[in-house]
Amino acid sequence: MDPFDDATGADFGADRPGPPPLTMEERAGVLDDLAELEVFRTLLEPTGIKGIVVDCPDCDEEHHVDWALMQGNLRQLLEEGQTGRHEPPFDPDPDDYVSWDYASGYADGVAAMAERDEPTGQQRAGRHARED
Repeated sequence: MDPFDDATGADFGADRPGPPPLTMEERAGVLDDLAELEVFRTLLEPTGIKGIVVDCPDCDEEHHVDWALMQGNLRQLLEEGQTGRHEPPFDPDPDDYVSWDYASGYADGVAAMAERDEPTGQQRAGRHARED
């Protein structure tokens, strides 16, 4: 190796091909995830939830990812076909983060309550009409 070779310079890794582009199905899935994430954030951020906790298969640890970073990761996945490594928050409180499944169930519950309480002009099962 020549002392003038720069293994960390701007061209380092330029010969390596990037990841293959996402398939249409994968892109659709990521777009769905972005839409869901926005719903989760809208519902959960006002309650003090700071983001999503994900299990990392690379290190077998949980990563606490705030809303903006998770959104950025998904957008980067759409644009580049992969996400970069990001610095986790310093000493996160696990109570401030929820799993994707929890957030999804919470959103489903809120939607079900809204649907149940939506005035339709018709009496629904389980509700009693007031007799005048």
